[in-house]
Amino acid sequence: MAGVDGRTATGQGAGLRLMAVHAHPDDESSKGAATMARYVADGHDVMVVTCTGGEAGSVLNPAMDRPEVIANMTEIRHEEMARAAKILGVKHRWLGFVDSGLPEGEPLPPLPEGSFATVPLAESTEALVRVIREFRPHVIVTYDENGGYPHPDHIRCHEISVAAFDAAPDPESFPGTGEPWQPLKLYYSHGFSRAKMTAFHEALVEAGIDSPYAEWLGKWDPDKADVMERVTTRVSCADFFEVRDEALKAHATQIDPNSRWFAVPLDMQREVWPTEEYELVRSLVDSTLPEDDLFAGCAIR
Repeated sequence: MAGVDGRTATGQGAGLRLMAVHAHPDDESSKGAATMARYVADGHDVMVVTCTGGEAGSVLNPAMDRPEVIANMTEIRHEEMARAAKILGVKHRWLGFVDSGLPEGEPLPPLPEGSFATVPLAESTEALVRVIREFRPHVIVTYDENGGYPHPDHIRCHEISVAAFDAAPDPESFPGTGEPWQPLKLYYSHGFSRAKMTAFHEALVEAGIDSPYAEWLGKWDPDKADVMERVTTRVSCADFFEVRDEALKAHATQIDPNSRWFAVPLDMQREVWPTEEYELVRSLVDSTLPEDDLFAGCAIR
């Protein structure tokens, strides 16, 4: 079992490097956090890159919905991210862009000028290329073309991650941002699948525990393909679910400890769904699908 610092070893590490690119602080703890904690414990280097400061995020935890919190949202979210990174054992880098917010209404209002999703793609890609060339990751993980969900910052995070994966090894791209570096693999994370929610719902019902997923599943479009159909790689990381949850709770403005995030007991999670899921979309190494390791086929260089 891992401690909350995420550093209990599960094996001899090979010293490879993983970079996870996320839109906002807290995204890293809700998407692939247990995987990252496992790889840190295995002796690999892991860096989280957060594109924005999350300034536009609403306070989703009633206990934190206080005037002094709202007035200091930027500073507080930076502090929360630092705590989460320490719990996971990862390095962390801010790209420094401004949260675009999630527009609502009909018609949708324009995004704030100068926010992440409105900044020219070349500008934000250059910022990520600079970090890639410095950290030199073998593997990069980001969101799919839908952003995981259609938040403009998540979609732009996908766009710059793909563009930077291609640009980082090109000496003609973004000169002055460091020596070119070729990442070996690019993955999309797929954390929210109908199959997973259904498995948890059925396990809760069978155990006589109220399930928070019935309404959610009832609204799921039955004609919409489940992202599990795209998954190529399932990483076993059940021993690090507790670390993941502690990192989530570090984002106290965003995560209510009484919310559905924590509805399924950890022992049940480990039994019913002990993995986190990914889709391999680019690879410069040989790897047999399906995989159980993001570093499959990679070697130290």
